[in-house]
Amino acid sequence: MSTDPIDFYLLEALLDDEDRQLLHAVRDFGDKQVAPIINEHWSRATFPFELLPAIRALGIAGTPYQGYGCPGRSFLMDGLIAMELATADPSIATFCGVHGGLAMGSIYLCGSEEQKQRWLPRMATLELIGAFGLTEPGVGSGASGGLQTTARRDGDSWVLNGEKKWIGNATFADLTVIWARDEADGQVKGFVVEKETPGFSTSKIEDKMALRVVQNAHITLTDARVPEENRLANANTFRDTAKVLLMTRAGVAWMAVGCARGAYRQALDYAGQRQQFGQPIASFQLVQDLLVKMLANTTASATLCTRLSQLQDAGLAYDEHASLAKMFCTVRMRETVGYARELLGGNGILLEHNVGRFVADAEAIYSYEGTREMNTLIVGRAITGQSAFV
Repeated sequence: MSTDPIDFYLLEALLDDEDRQLLHAVRDFGDKQVAPIINEHWSRATFPFELLPAIRALGIAGTPYQGYGCPGRSFLMDGLIAMELATADPSIATFCGVHGGLAMGSIYLCGSEEQKQRWLPRMATLELIGAFGLTEPGVGSGASGGLQTTARRDGDSWVLNGEKKWIGNATFADLTVIWARDEADGQVKGFVVEKETPGFSTSKIEDKMALRVVQNAHITLTDARVPEENRLANANTFRDTAKVLLMTRAGVAWMAVGCARGAYRQALDYAGQRQQFGQPIASFQLVQDLLVKMLANTTASATLCTRLSQLQDAGLAYDEHASLAKMFCTVRMRETVGYARELLGGNGILLEHNVGRFVADAEAIYSYEGTREMNTLIVGRAITGQSAFV
């Protein structure tokens, strides 16, 4: 067969040989190192720390950032890597997205030169692991206007009080970027809080049904004292936070494509092996109909994300571009993993057949980095000129 049944429109052809080689290395990592162990970790809700040396060796942390020991590659390459990781396992893609996108991105976009030099090189090599604390127990979508965690200047330091929820990597991260509202001017500011800071504590969120490998934390800040040198110098309003979210929301759209692709790939393999009535079920019309629906969804989503990444590389991407992709791709992802589950019948709910893990993990990707409704309102405001936010 000359047509690639996964990369149907040959998006890899947009890459040069060096980038294509790296993408294949990421794929090999997923197939040979993630796939054999991930179901056990998903079942036990544990993180595979044994994979960190291999992730470090890939050199993909902070893919699109220039300098500071970062790869300095394109946003397109960054997106394709996120997709490839999620095709193997969405939790591993999320770990990399939180560390390399949200945490490193906050420092890269909002930090001073000294702060970038201090943290980014060691984060690029995973010597330091990062997390990103924005969402709160009572504040999710309304973070721009209702953030309840506070920061109070006290001499040459800041005192932080509040709570954060759903913070990926935070149970073991060395650095967590905490976004808090300055009591003096009411503006949102960013602070790099180190793991051993007194008054900073984390507890693992248990009993998740999705992204069980990701170690999400509930963070409590009780008079946590952070030095002024750890306040992100160029994070002075929520607009600065939004710069980070614009970049990472595009990455989540790519992860949604990968999650859908992962389910589709598993379903395609299963259809070729599963025998009914003396022949593989891939030869049945209804099965081919499901497979083509899945392929159409993943192909449409991947091509949309490709154009979004090209806009990012050209400096032409805005919030509404990322929001449209995140909204569309997560809806198509949810549909696609459902088709894969349908194709496998009862086997679709067994971890050993892999599809069930993608079905469950899709639910988290569908919600984080902005719900479908919130992203719809961002796009709606852009195309009508009217804000429908409450």
